[in-house]
Amino acid sequence: MSTDIWAWVHDAHRQLAEAGHRRLADAIYELPGHANEGRNDQVDAVYPEALAASRALGLPWVEVYLRHWRMQNLLNKRHQGEQALPEAVDLLEFAHREETAGCPQSVCVVQDFAICHARVDGPGYVPERLAVLGETLERIEPGRACFDCLSREYSDALEDDGRHTEALAHLDTAATRIQAAGERLSLHFHHARAGTLHRLGRHQEVLALLDTAEQAERSRGHEIDESDRLWGGLLRARALASLGRTEEALALLPDREAAERHADLRDGWTHTVELLVAAGAWENDAELGAAVAGWVGYLDGTGSHRPCVDLLLAAGRLALARGARTVALTLATTGERKLAQLRRTDGVAAEVAALRAAAEALPEPELPVPPGELAAHLAEVGVPYETGADLLSVALDRYRGEQAGATELAVNLAAVLGGLGHARAAADLLWHWLDTAPADEVLIGMLGSALIDAGDGEGVRRLADRLADDSPEDGHWIRARWAAAEGRWAEVLEQCEAILALDAGRINTRRLAAGAATELGDHATAQRLYQELLEHALPAEAAPEEERHRTVQEPDLWHLITAATANRDWAAVRSAGALLGIEFDEPEGPVDEEWQLVTVRATRTNGATADLPAVRTGPATARILPVLGEDLTLNHGDVVVFAPALLEPPPAEDAPEEERRGWHPVFELLTLLDPAGYTTYWIDGGWPGDEPWAALRESLQQAGFAVWAYSGEQYRITDPADEDGTLPGVYAALGVPPTASAAEADALLHRLTGDWPHPLAWLDLAKAAGADAARHEEIVERYGL
Repeated sequence: MSTDIWAWVHDAHRQLAEAGHRRLADAIYELPGHANEGRNDQVDAVYPEALAASRALGLPWVEVYLRHWRMQNLLNKRHQGEQALPEAVDLLEFAHREETAGCPQSVCVVQDFAICHARVDGPGYVPERLAVLGETLERIEPGRACFDCLSREYSDALEDDGRHTEALAHLDTAATRIQAAGERLSLHFHHARAGTLHRLGRHQEVLALLDTAEQAERSRGHEIDESDRLWGGLLRARALASLGRTEEALALLPDREAAERHADLRDGWTHTVELLVAAGAWENDAELGAAVAGWVGYLDGTGSHRPCVDLLLAAGRLALARGARTVALTLATTGERKLAQLRRTDGVAAEVAALRAAAEALPEPELPVPPGELAAHLAEVGVPYETGADLLSVALDRYRGEQAGATELAVNLAAVLGGLGHARAAADLLWHWLDTAPADEVLIGMLGSALIDAGDGEGVRRLADRLADDSPEDGHWIRARWAAAEGRWAEVLEQCEAILALDAGRINTRRLAAGAATELGDHATAQRLYQELLEHALPAEAAPEEERHRTVQEPDLWHLITAATANRDWAAVRSAGALLGIEFDEPEGPVDEEWQLVTVRATRTNGATADLPAVRTGPATARILPVLGEDLTLNHGDVVVFAPALLEPPPAEDAPEEERRGWHPVFELLTLLDPAGYTTYWIDGGWPGDEPWAALRESLQQAGFAVWAYSGEQYRITDPADEDGTLPGVYAALGVPPTASAAEADALLHRLTGDWPHPLAWLDLAKAAGADAARHEEIVERYGL
């Protein structure tokens, strides 16, 4: 098979666009970028609609392509293992049916199959991975991009079998064949080779290889994207740390926030930090332990069993070095549970056993007070979390007092474990104690939170079922919170309504239900719930401290304003605004004022975000300023409702004055309130200078039109008088109001720009106006627009 995948993608995109399936066509171009760069929200936004469209149109090749790129995201950026295994197996079968076998992306599905099994248990599935990859590599040409990908996967399988020298030889042979076919090695190929060299201890070669590979990329005009930049920094940092060059390693190591955002960095980041800790260049503190423990829990939840064990062993070594006995024992327990999910445990089972033995050998702390007084003592004096965990573990183990006291210790220990990133262990502890104190409300509430934090949906259902008879409100509440964590808003609303039918005085239930209604776009229900909240809330001056949550909070009033605005209930907006101290220009009627410049964050049709300048016209409304394209459902002059919470904090008080002066509040778009009805057409051509452009803009605005320039100083167009020269250009969007026709807009532009030295082109507008399109086509060709 020799079909060029990207040539096929280009043809498929063109054919779909010409047939009017623009959104599917765009998804074909956009999904790989979203998948590779870890833009998970965009993948989740684009994929379902695109897959449904491909199936509705009977396009199995497109379906293979879309499913493959989603699998790449699930496996490489989200590190799913057993969670993704059914889809990986099904996709491999689908990609090798008669109607899909010729699809160039079908070969790549073999890579998905191999990666998924590596996530579940790389060493355990070495024979299967080598077999399927070897068979596929034998039947494809080295000049194909997938030969590069599958060669790396084959090498990874050899690595997982401990055959590092053989893995390097395989990569070098593959590189020779790829280059002999006239193709260049990908940067990912060089990264894979760098990883193998690292395992062989050839760290200086890693540095040289990365420098040469990245220089070659730049010499071909390819910029290093964020993902490759982070990976290059991590690989260099690991090599430098291995060489003892810690200061250089620290300068290149991606920060922990980058590892939080990109799950594929976490293993390498943690092992590099281990080297830095051993060299005394990184503080091995509880914060580091909590971060890595959280990553272990994430892999546990995705069914990425082998990477989970590898990472928890690193976390265990760090915990032992800190003397964190309870944390190390908790990690050992997790490791023992994970071993049962591996096919192959030689070597790793001994490491888990060694972790437990070393943890048990750590000294137990002496209790500063009797066990029954420990919880109060810790609350009073304040101790580090890991120290608290050790003290509480000792107290719980030795406690011989009343049952209530032991339960209190268990709840406190679970809270500490959860704070240290061990949500699953906290839940397991609480399950044990629930059998001895089945009616303890604090324990039940803590267990529900721990299960949700651990992502344990089965545990949530088990607890809710257990509560159904004796405490149905609590059962519905945990189901509602779990549904909210997963974004199942209709279920959240259903569960909350069931609670309120049993107990109408619940305040937090109304808050959660109103938030769910807002997510569903049901602003009438949201407003009703917030107004009921005001009716049922306790007076602030009479509420004891432990019931402050039952009083009206400022965010409640802002959310009420937002819902009422979406419902055009201006009386309710003004009433809630008065409680917040907001003064309006008019005492009644719609709120349409001019307050300040803000930024409204909207979502493009491809799932990406867009920050739109706007003028705030009320507490929760803004009028959009730019003229926008078809990738947004908004346009110039539209009045929108936004959510009240700031998405980004304002600059600090000591920030530079320029930064503070240029800052505008950023709000999330909620819904469109009043569409202005503008239609967008694009204009392109030579930049006339600041004064003529300003005059054009003013004349258009006076006529009810709008214009928004998107190009900057870097935009250059061809100079017809000098074939090697360029001219400054302008690329802008023209907004035509609903009161004007395309023909009127065409005539107005001719009148306003007719004497410019270099003409503008507005081809689509001319066609819509029924004007002479040939003139604009000639301008496009002459100026290289």
